[in-house]
Amino acid sequence: MIGDMVGSIMVRKISNLCTHMAGPIQSTLSASDRSVMGPVINKAVLSVVRQYWGFTQLRSLQAEAIEAGVGQRDSLVVLPTGGGKSLCYQVPPILAKRTDVVVSPLISLMKDQVDALRSCDYPAIALHSGLDSQTRGYAESVLRAGEIRLLFVAPERLMSNGFLQLLKIANIRSFVIDEAHCISHWGHDFRPDYRQLAALRQHFPEASLHAFTATATPRVRQDIIDQLELVDPTVLVGSFDRPNLVYRILPQVDLYAQALEVLRRHQDEAVIIYCLSRNDTEVMASVLESNGIKAAFYHAGMDPENRRRTQEAFAAEQLNIVVATVAFGMGIDRSNVRCVLHATMPKSIEHYQQETGRAGRDGLEAECVLLYSAADVIRWKSLIRLSAEKADQSEEVTTAQEQLIRRMQSLCNSPICRHKSLSEYFGQLYDNPNCQACDVCLNEVEVMSDGTIVAKKILSCIARTGQRFGVGHVVDVLLGAKTEQVRRCGHDRLSTYGLLKELPKKQLISMVYQLVDQAVLERTEGDRPVLRLNQDSWQVMRGEKSARLL
Repeated sequence: MIGDMVGSIMVRKISNLCTHMAGPIQSTLSASDRSVMGPVINKAVLSVVRQYWGFTQLRSLQAEAIEAGVGQRDSLVVLPTGGGKSLCYQVPPILAKRTDVVVSPLISLMKDQVDALRSCDYPAIALHSGLDSQTRGYAESVLRAGEIRLLFVAPERLMSNGFLQLLKIANIRSFVIDEAHCISHWGHDFRPDYRQLAALRQHFPEASLHAFTATATPRVRQDIIDQLELVDPTVLVGSFDRPNLVYRILPQVDLYAQALEVLRRHQDEAVIIYCLSRNDTEVMASVLESNGIKAAFYHAGMDPENRRRTQEAFAAEQLNIVVATVAFGMGIDRSNVRCVLHATMPKSIEHYQQETGRAGRDGLEAECVLLYSAADVIRWKSLIRLSAEKADQSEEVTTAQEQLIRRMQSLCNSPICRHKSLSEYFGQLYDNPNCQACDVCLNEVEVMSDGTIVAKKILSCIARTGQRFGVGHVVDVLLGAKTEQVRRCGHDRLSTYGLLKELPKKQLISMVYQLVDQAVLERTEGDRPVLRLNQDSWQVMRGEKSARLL
């Protein structure tokens, strides 16, 4: 196949040229080198891309990533969801006529990718625990024979002794680490199995390693390089800003009523609704169906056949609305999703960026709505602690995960341009003074005119209750609640008792967390966190500093 497009001499020339580059690809080629090499490699790449996928041009940074892959130069490629990162590691083994291994964390994701590749006659297989012995035997035989170009495998299987020996027999010379952020405990989806991948350098000293991810902060990017021991890697980072996405983050007041309002704006359009738990997805889908909106739920606890039917119906545009847990969408290549609705706060900005990135992949305007509640933070922290106990996870990893939750909470509570906040979180400057594509810049976020006055009352209540209580108790005092704890502590006799009784409880709780996010107030860690004042708290109470509340 590929021999009809480019001769073996051409491929060797490209490969050798790339292999012996010492510095970054972009800076080591002279003008004369590039005038000779550029058209050749572009012609070869575009021939492959056109044959298998029907594309006539490449997206930003794809050519550079493919060049590093063909030349077997270590690389770290960060291309946000929809940026076409898969193509970057699918093309090189075809050009170089070799078999590359792709490490992937999910069986469902492997299956989706292999099915998509096979549909366009690309030779790819996956080896995972879901295969029967006959299928697994066939896959291993074609691997040994060199008849495939991509082998997808989970990290735990890859690093087993028997499998490593199989790969040596197959003469594997290049490894792709997909979802590479999983190797960093500073990342949003740390997996201990990924840490073992550093040993690939010892087992295959002549092989190149290529790390791919859609979301990684500068800290995580460096950690990936360090953990995988990448040698003088090509580092390619795409733009994290998606200017065609309109971000809205709203306080969750009446979840189902708010969800219905959003869906009415997107009648007969593709929408993904993300929920925290399996039960949440089923309840939301049921509510939508009872309101005349066709929807299906999707989660890992479903019967595999039903889950497959739901996913395929959505991909084939036979179903427009799916209510799902976070795994849905990873293998879905539906470009016309017009809305992503989060019915709960994601547990990190990385998850938010990845999940909202499934909207508007056709470049047209799409809406991303997050219905935020402070209760989401509590649920996530509880789940993280529970999971850490079951897995005997280190305190360092747990703390890193809780920090990610706090950053996501801060995004929800801060009245700052959403595009700016997301770009700068991932280490990229955003100098557009008004994006005109988020609730803040569209003046949809109402900032309280008397926010500083309300903040003073909250802080005063914390001071008068001795800085010994959590959010719930302080809010009860401010609302004038007649609870046993309030009476027992004598806080019903304080001057701050009932001082904000006119506010809804959910709104007042949100305001307390907003002050924490703005560092005007501190909240301790642990099982029984309490609110504490700091220097900024006293400055607000003395009128030396203002506070913004939504």
